[in-house]
Amino acid sequence: MLMPDPKALRVLLARYADLRIAAPPTEATRRALEDVSYTLCVMTGVNRVDDALGVADALLAEPGPEVGRARAEVPQVPDARPVGRADEVTLPRPSVGPATLLS
Repeated sequence: MLMPDPKALRVLLARYADLRIAAPPTEATRRALEDVSYTLCVMTGVNRVDDALGVADALLAEPGPEVGRARAEVPQVPDARPVGRADEVTLPRPSVGPATLLS
């Protein structure tokens, strides 16, 4: 699996932060937060948003070319569980596609 694009990760992290502090929270912001959380988990290869945030931060902190790097070189986050077949059903399904989130 290839590394996620750093620009896309930064956009998702910013969107996640904006939605977390949205006031007042609405059903639309809750759904959007679920969608961004799901996309972050998929892009980072973990199944918990806290782990995804840690992996994304670690990836963005590394110098050098990130795009095209092999998955084996992903920095490890303590206690992060990789996504497996059994874990796929535990994540919420996005109501919009990832392309919509990045627009």
